[in-house]
This record gives sequence, C-alpha cells and structure tokens, in this order.
Amino acid sequence: MLKTVAALMAVAMLASCSPLGTFNAIVPQDRGATAVERGSAYGTHPRQQLDLYRPKAWRAGQAGLPIVVFLYGGSWQEGGRGGYEFVARAFADAGFLVAVPDYRLVPEVRFPAFLEDSAAAVRWVRANATRFGGDPDRIVIVGHSAGAYNAAMLALDDRWLGEDRQALRGLVGLAGPYDFLPLDTAVTVDAFGQERDLESTQPISFASAGDPPALLLHGDRDTTVYPRNSERLASILRAAGVEAQLKLYPDLGHVGIITALARPFRGRAPVLNDSITFAREVTTDQSRGPSGSQ
Repeated sequence: MLKTVAALMAVAMLASCSPLGTFNAIVPQDRGATAVERGSAYGTHPRQQLDLYRPKAWRAGQAGLPIVVFLYGGSWQEGGRGGYEFVARAFADAGFLVAVPDYRLVPEVRFPAFLEDSAAAVRWVRANATRFGGDPDRIVIVGHSAGAYNAAMLALDDRWLGEDRQALRGLVGLAGPYDFLPLDTAVTVDAFGQERDLESTQPISFASAGDPPALLLHGDRDTTVYPRNSERLASILRAAGVEAQLKLYPDLGHVGIITALARPFRGRAPVLNDSITFAREVTTDQSRGPSGSQ
C-alpha cells in the first residue's frame, strides 16, 4: 500500500496534479466520520467556501461537539479543501465537528486577505455550529504550514477575530512559519512583500498573556519551514505564561507531518494522537475559560 501511494504521488507531481489531492483520493479513510455539508459559503468569492464533517455516531439532541477548524498549507499560493478530507475524517472520527475552509490565494490577493478569509470562516463556523451539532464556544484551530501561520495569527492577534477569538480553546500548529523575517524567499516576498510594517505579519509579534494554549509540532528534518519557527514561538508563549507544548518528531519532513495524519502513515509519528489528546484536553477542561484562560 505504501509503495502504491508513493508511486501515485510521484505520477501526480510529474503531471502537475495536486499531490495531496491524489494522496487523499487513494488513502483509506476513517470510517467513523461523515461529510454533513459541502461547499457552504462563508463569503461571496468562489474560494470562500468550506466543508463540514462530524462523527457518524452523533445523534440529534446530544451535547454539542467540540470543533476543529483545519487550515491547510500551500505557501498561500495553492491548495483546496477537497485534498484534505483524510485530515477532516481523522478528527471527526475522534469526536469533533470539523470544518475545512478554502481561502483566497496569492497572486489574486496578498497579506492580509488570506487571514481575513480564515477569520470569516471561523466566524461562520461559530455562528452556525449548533445547526450541525457543534459547540460554538469550544473551537480548536489546527493548521499545517501556511495554514498553521493563518491559525497562529487568528489565535494570537485580536485584529482578525475580535471577540470571537474567545471561543478558541487551543491552537495546533503543524510545521508553521511563525518567525520568518527577513523575507528571503519568493514565496514570502509574493505574499508579504508589499506590507510596510513587516513585524505586524509575524505571529511571534503577538504572543502574549491570555493567548489560548498551543501545541506546536514539527519534524526535525523539515527544510521547508525550519523547526526554529516552532521553537521560537513556544519560547515566547511560555515566557508570557501561556501553556505551549513543543514536539519535534525525528526523521520527519515538511510533507511527512501532514501525511502522518492518514491511516497508512500514522506509525511514522504520533501527530494525530498528540493533536487529538491536546484538543480533547483543552475542550473538556471545565476550569478553562474563553481563550484558554484559567
């Protein structure tokens, strides 16, 4: 199975297809989850849509489910929610209502449009959560790569969610860029180069007391987004008195950390188990108030 997946991924890359879209189509999916809504519009742009998944075992009248909002990566330039069904089903199978939104991409937009879209998606989820069995006040925001950047900015910077930030019980960042100045790659220049105040684009600039707890996960072989990004953010959050867990997985790279959420690859690193354990803790601990405060 693993050799088949690897071969098909290679074909997809050579054919300029979406590697993760192909990956999602061929890996076994978690069976305890179901898609309950596809293409819900949280805005007027074609990319301002999201999909929702929840546990098959959920029944009307049950207590509201904790919510995971997953933001995918792609250098702020590519990606689509359909390629991440394996992620959504994994979290839904564990007992969460899961939302996977698209957002506008570079070069059509630049910073901060992708943050504005991510925030609008979270607000839509919170406003509509009860219709789908979710608890609007128990949200964990999860992101990979550029999506982890978006997630961190929403969790740490009041500009994007305002009062709705209080519903965020936790942040899970997978291989996120949180401290990447100076801009020294085409990707970051394209997304942020027009911004005059570059410090205002960095998640580390906003880490402060009262932020929600964070779980920052990184592969120690990641050469796309270096582990120092997670190490630096964890250090600053801890210095501010915020609960921040940091886990570095040996022999894992940038793509490996997201594919480790899929059933055939979970033995490579406990990315899913660590994420679910954290998300359950922060959404069930009754001593925690809004935004993870005690």
